[in-house]
Amino acid sequence: MNAFLEQYGELLAQNFGISIYMVIVSTVMAYVLGIPLGIILVLTAKDGMRPNAAVYKALDTIVNIMRSVPFLILMVVIIPFTRMLVGRSYGANATIVPLVISAAPFVARMVEQSLLEVDKGVIEAAQSMGATTFQIITKVMMLEARTSLIVGATIATATILGYSAMAGAVGGGGLGAIAIQYGYNRNVPSVKWASVVLLVLLVNVVQAIGMRIAKRLDRRITG
Repeated sequence: MNAFLEQYGELLAQNFGISIYMVIVSTVMAYVLGIPLGIILVLTAKDGMRPNAAVYKALDTIVNIMRSVPFLILMVVIIPFTRMLVGRSYGANATIVPLVISAAPFVARMVEQSLLEVDKGVIEAAQSMGATTFQIITKVMMLEARTSLIVGATIATATILGYSAMAGAVGGGGLGAIAIQYGYNRNVPSVKWASVVLLVLLVNVVQAIGMRIAKRLDRRITG
C-alpha cells in the first residue's frame, strides 16, 4: 500500500481535484443556463402564465434533441467549438464545454418538472394578491419547489460526474482519464480500481449532502 501511494498517490490526488473542479464548474454553469430555460418552458406552456406555443415548441424540441445525443458523441462533434472557446480540445477546461452543453438541457427539464409540481392553488393565491410573474417565479414557485430542486441538483451533479469520467476516453481530464491511461492502456489495475473507488465515494458524498439538505428544507420528510 505504501509503495502504491508513493508511486500513484500524488497522481490520484491531483486528478481527484481535477474531477471535482470539472464537476463544480460544469454544474454551476449548467444551472446558470438550465434554470432560465426551465422557467421559460413553464411560463410558455399551454397552461403556463405566459402561454406561447412557438417559443415553447422551439425550446422543448431543442431540449429533447440535446438530451438525446450521447455525451461522448456530443463531445467529439463539438471539438471545433470547444477549441475555439478554450484553445484546445483536451484537458479539464475543454471537457467543461461539452459537460455544460450536455447537462444544461437535462437541468432545464428537471427544473421544469420541479416547478410544475407546485400546487396551482398557491400560484392562484399569489396572483389574486397582485404578485407579478417574476415574484411568483422567484418567491412562490422556486420556494415551494426547493426540495425537488435540491434533489434534482443532486441527481444532476452525480450525472455530470459520470459524464466527466466518460470524457477520459477521448482526452478529458480527471479520474476517468487516469483510469483509462493507467488501468487500461498501461495495464495497471490498481490505479483503475482506485479511480473507481474514488468516483464511487465522490458520488455517494454528493448524494448524501444533497439529500440531507433536501430533508432539512422539507418539513414533510421525516426520518
